This record gives sequence, structure tokens and C-alpha cells, in this order.
Amino acid sequence: MQKRQQNSNRGDRIASKVQTLVAEILRDNYADDALLSGVSLVGAVSHGGLQFVKLFFYSRNTDIAAVQKKLDDTTKTIRFELAARMNQKYVPEIKFEYDDTLERAARIDDLLNNLKD
Repeated sequence: MQKRQQNSNRGDRIASKVQTLVAEILRDNYADDALLSGVSLVGAVSHGGLQFVKLFFYSRNTDIAAVQKKLDDTTKTIRFELAARMNQKYVPEIKFEYDDTLERAARIDDLLNNLKD
């Protein structure tokens, strides 16, 4: 009897699905919110046997601390809406984390440009 191979991409698929659904929830429910309307989800990673999904976000708003606090405050409501939209027995916990890749890339570009001088 052949042992069934586990699908190692399941965590990635769940994280991607959660990212897409949470982006839709933010678009549908928080379009009028000044802090959350400029949030873009740029990535997702699952942890803890699919129990947790970390969502990486970028915001056009310069006050990232205020955006992070607003996301943290609305996480419970977003997760409740996520449960209604997901077709799964369990809904993972979600956590938002700011993605500063663009700022780091700009800083590296500045450093490289200054090397020429």
C-alpha cells in the first residue's frame, strides 16, 4: 500500500485565500475609513499548522502606527467576516504586519547612488 503524499503547498494556498478574502473585506466594509482605505495586502504566510496567518500590508498613509492600531482593533470583526466567507471548518487567527520593503529598497537605492559621488 502506497503512503499518501502530503500536500506541502496547503499552507500557502490557505494563506493566499485568506489574503484575498481579507482584501475583499477591507474593500467592501472599510472603504469609507480614512486609515484602512489605503491599505494594500502584499503577502501572507501561514504558521502553526494553519492556525495562524500573518498578513503583510502596505499603506499610503504615513502614520503606520495608527494604521497598525486600527487593523489590530478590527481584527476580530475581520476574522468574523472571514469565517462567513471561507468554506472551512476552522478559520485561522490573523495578524497584520507592516511590510517596509519599498522603504528599504529606496534606502538601498539612495546608498548606491551616494557611492557614485
